[in-house]
Amino acid sequence: MNQVMDVLMKRRSVRAYEEREIEPEIRAEIMKATLRAPTAGNLMLYSILDITDQTIKDKLAVSCDNQPFIARAPMVWVFLADYQRWYDYFLASGVPELCGTNNQPMQKPEEGDLFLACCDALIAAQNAVIAAESFGVGSCYIGDIMEQYAPHKELLHLPHYVFPICMLVFGYPTRQQLDREYTPRFDEKFIVFKNRYRQLAKDEFEEMFAEHQSRLPKGKAMEGITTVGQATYLRKFSANFSMEMRRSVREWLRNWRL
Repeated sequence: MNQVMDVLMKRRSVRAYEEREIEPEIRAEIMKATLRAPTAGNLMLYSILDITDQTIKDKLAVSCDNQPFIARAPMVWVFLADYQRWYDYFLASGVPELCGTNNQPMQKPEEGDLFLACCDALIAAQNAVIAAESFGVGSCYIGDIMEQYAPHKELLHLPHYVFPICMLVFGYPTRQQLDREYTPRFDEKFIVFKNRYRQLAKDEFEEMFAEHQSRLPKGKAMEGITTVGQATYLRKFSANFSMEMRRSVREWLRNWRL
C-alpha cells in the first residue's frame, strides 16, 4: 500500500485532542494543500474562515448542536460556498453597464451556482482533511454550521451570496482516539452501480445492515431491518437538529434567490 492510500484508509473523525497547538509550518502546509484543490473553471468558488477568536469558538460549540470539543480544538476552519466575491468583481468590472449596452439583464447567482460553489468548498475541505492526516493531525467535519441561519450569518458576517457548507475542526488526537475502532462502511456492492442507478430490494437492505444488526444491544433486535431503519430515522432524519438544518437551509436558499 502506498503512502497516500495508507493515509486515506487510516483516517477517522477525531473529537478529542491533545493540549497541543498545531505548529505554524504545519498549518501553512495544510492550507497550501487546501488551496490546490480542484475547482470549477479555476474560479475557487469558496472562502475559508480561520476561527482564532476563542469567543467565536465558544459560541460555535453551542450553536453547532452543543459540542464542547469544537471550543477546545486548536484549529477551526469554516468553509464557505462563496459567489459573493465573483459577483462583487463583476460589479466592479462594469458588467451591469455591459449588460445594459446589450439590452440584457445582469445574471445573478442562482441555485446551480450555489451547488457548484458547495462542491468547490467541500473538495477543498477534503484536501485539508487528508493533508492534516498526513501530518498526524486529526479532524472532524461539522455539518451543524448549516443550522442556526440568523445567528451564524451575524456571527460570521456572511453577506448575501455566501453559504457555510461545512466546518472542520483539527487537532492532534488523544491516545484514546487513536486506539478507537474504525467505523465500518457499507459493502461496495450496495454503493457502486454500473452505468445506471439501481434501487435496493428489501432482502438487499437485510444484507446491507447485517453488520449494524449484529452490533445492536441485547433486547433491541427486531425482525429484519426494522430496528436499524426506525432508529436511524428517529436519531437522524426526524431529530431536532435535522429539522433545524432543513429550516435554516430553506432560509439560506430563500435569501440566495432574492
